[in-house]
Amino acid sequence: MSFIDHLEALRWHIIRAAIAIVVFTLGAFLSKEFLFHELILGPSRPDFWTYRMFCQLGQTLNSAELCLKELTFDLQNRQMSGQLSMHISTSFVVGLALGFPYLFWELWRFISPGLYPHERANSRGAVFFVSVLFALGLLFGYYIAAPLSIQFLASYQLDPTIENQIDLQSYISTLTTMSLSCAFVFELPMVVFFLAKAGLITPEIMRLYRKHAIVVILVIAAVITPPDVSSQLIVTLPILLLYELSINIARVVRRKDVARLNAQLAENHGQV
Repeated sequence: MSFIDHLEALRWHIIRAAIAIVVFTLGAFLSKEFLFHELILGPSRPDFWTYRMFCQLGQTLNSAELCLKELTFDLQNRQMSGQLSMHISTSFVVGLALGFPYLFWELWRFISPGLYPHERANSRGAVFFVSVLFALGLLFGYYIAAPLSIQFLASYQLDPTIENQIDLQSYISTLTTMSLSCAFVFELPMVVFFLAKAGLITPEIMRLYRKHAIVVILVIAAVITPPDVSSQLIVTLPILLLYELSINIARVVRRKDVARLNAQLAENHGQV
């Protein structure tokens, strides 16, 4: 195929992915009550699943501090078209999150024909694992990272006379940013997999720079979460586990590449 033909093929992959995202966006837009009352505004109420689980944990540990009785803030809209704008933008974000697996699948369909047969064989299941990790990160961000941040920021006061009247845009931005950030951070094992396949990273390098990676992970957790030590630790731990998992993935990739090269050398030696 010529360069123009490749661009034409890429254009149709992008168009199909965009159509899927638009369909999910329209579905989210038409499900306004569920989208906002249950999904978006859920972490703003004390009966949210995460708060109830922490309360049950507190009862088990005889710690009443883990039970959340109320969230001391009010959501407000201060712009004439603010609620309509947030309805449209939030529906698009949800559509993008739901359509991400299909978007990656379309991009993978464009990339995979250019791979060697052994590279396609070794990369089998890439779409599945990328989608699973994205979903796990999204759920972790929505049910763990975002509620902890909202709880901390809602309860933080400089003085009891100051009321927290939070703008709707600020609240939704915090929720969506933290959820999507965790979703993309959870893709670390797949990023390491492709870098290891390209020979750009090795398990020895990852072990050598483990301390540096821990510092970077702490910085990422501090950016994702509010300045609360407990929230940062909760976000840091799964990322550290993903980093250790990525080291093992890099080791497996190198072992398979070495085995394949040895097999090719043995075959070439046999032919000679």
